[in-house]
Amino acid sequence: MAKISPARFQRRNSQWRESLKVVMKNPGDAEGAVKMNIGRKLQELRLSQGLSIRSLAEISGLNFNTLSLIENEKSSPNVNTLQLLANALQVPITIFFESTQISQDVVFQKFGQRPQTTFPHGNLEDLGGGLALGEATPLLMTANPNTNSGTGSIIHTGQEFVYCLEGNIVFLVGDEEYKLEKDDSLIFQAHIPHRWENRSQKLTKCLLMICPSDESDHLVAQHLIDNLKE
Repeated sequence: MAKISPARFQRRNSQWRESLKVVMKNPGDAEGAVKMNIGRKLQELRLSQGLSIRSLAEISGLNFNTLSLIENEKSSPNVNTLQLLANALQVPITIFFESTQISQDVVFQKFGQRPQTTFPHGNLEDLGGGLALGEATPLLMTANPNTNSGTGSIIHTGQEFVYCLEGNIVFLVGDEEYKLEKDDSLIFQAHIPHRWENRSQKLTKCLLMICPSDESDHLVAQHLIDNLKE
């Protein structure tokens, strides 16, 4: 049997995973390779279109010094800045991250070494480490006591799977409430409005699998809304 090249199965990252990559940080690497790649990528895109930094600043509405710092890897742009640059250059925002991570066949992550992001209500750790499970993304969610995902409901394509590892958490899916305690699980169609609440006085840890059925579904990023507003 002929050997099938893994390249045949490589697909571009979904918008959900790109949004996740923006906010995730590697422990012990405050600057991170992502920022450096963004600076180089921005310079490549700007030069390929024959634009000076000053011209790009005028088109994007951003400060000249801000762009210079980004290109020289002395500043890390937030999502809003990247979107302004993408609009000015007429490219998708995902282009800034296309070469930031080497494709891997196996990912082994020790505790404390996973990419993670902190929210006002807790934090998320990326259990996938860049190796996708189809369109699914495995996350370890830690919810602080008496916190929730926000007042608005989340709606997107595909499904979600939740497994409670520690503490307890309430998922509100449609008109129903589901209280998950240790070792309880829940799976649901993600087009049903949903959100979660930690009503207890203790930390809650859950394995969360977010599985959009459409790789271009930008609504999945509602799970990261606190960070994407930065």
